[in-house]
Amino acid sequence: MIPDLGKYATDVLSAYAIALVLLIGLVGLSLRQSAKARKALNDAERKSRK
Repeated sequence: MIPDLGKYATDVLSAYAIALVLLIGLVGLSLRQSAKARKALNDAERKSRK
């Protein structure tokens, strides 16, 4: 089922690998920023209730 990429196999597979690494990095960064923003919001809500 894997297509024969011939002499371009290295280029194509490395492009896929780079894209996958970048996507994983973006998802990780987004999750980290989301957790940081959620914590800041919870802290601000706690302070406003006191």
